[in-house]
Amino acid sequence: MGPARHPTEAQGRTSPGHPGRVRLEATDALVLATVVGFALLALIFRGRVAEWAGLVARDMAAAGIFLAAVVVTGRIRNRWVWFVARTATVSLAFAWLFGAVDRLQLIVHGRWLDGLVVDLEARVFGVQPTLWLERFTRPWLTEWMMFAYVVYIALYPIVCLVIFRGHGPRALEECLLALGLANVACDFGFILFPVAGPTAFMGSAYTVPLDGWLFTAAGEFIRSRLHYVGGSLPSPHAAAATVMWVMSWRYSRRLAWVLAPVILTLYVATFYCRYHYLTDTIVGIATAAAALAVAPRLT
Repeated sequence: MGPARHPTEAQGRTSPGHPGRVRLEATDALVLATVVGFALLALIFRGRVAEWAGLVARDMAAAGIFLAAVVVTGRIRNRWVWFVARTATVSLAFAWLFGAVDRLQLIVHGRWLDGLVVDLEARVFGVQPTLWLERFTRPWLTEWMMFAYVVYIALYPIVCLVIFRGHGPRALEECLLALGLANVACDFGFILFPVAGPTAFMGSAYTVPLDGWLFTAAGEFIRSRLHYVGGSLPSPHAAAATVMWVMSWRYSRRLAWVLAPVILTLYVATFYCRYHYLTDTIVGIATAAAALAVAPRLT
């Protein structure tokens, strides 16, 4: 699909999502519905959720804060201030949802299902991919893998900025909605098929350390301070990175080519760096494909 045409000035003034216009977008509805859905799940499965009342209260407070931020952002008339506020509000909401699903992961199955994933990969590949990659582990390679894994965080504002600068609010909303659909699908995937992750499930099986430098330290900080056990299948990294890559291809081929080595490395980094199983990454990419197919119809 080729790059979209620039909207005209008249289209920009009347299009939904334009700076200075308070309007709930599909992305906002998705975020609010997910927060309410999490609260309902905590209430329904309260016998399996620690401190469920507090979790419900935080969900409702988060919904109120998000809605207020959307209203305030909609009143901003400066184009670039609006862009920063809009992108930050939505991106932080995705990050919050990722953390909010933590205590809901075991409400259905009551246990981690890593054994099923490990057995499947053993039958399909004849090896466990994350363990097999140990033979190639080198500090310089680990550093490059960790760079791709960590720089993913910066890709959100970069991709959104390029798309907004060249194609305006509508294209930005399409990108944000696709990212939202992918992230929310991953969040519910954690509940439907809870996987602890390779480090938590079989950490003692690894014999080669992941040595590196700056980005390796940053990656390990993320692992120890920002991640929790679970949040694995589908891989949100693989899903969101795929969405950003495809959206870049639609709206900025130059950016898409620049991102190509980083995104391709990121796919491998998810299981090389032992954050995910290979299965998580494959399902994450498939999740992104579904989100990309649905987003234009909902925007």
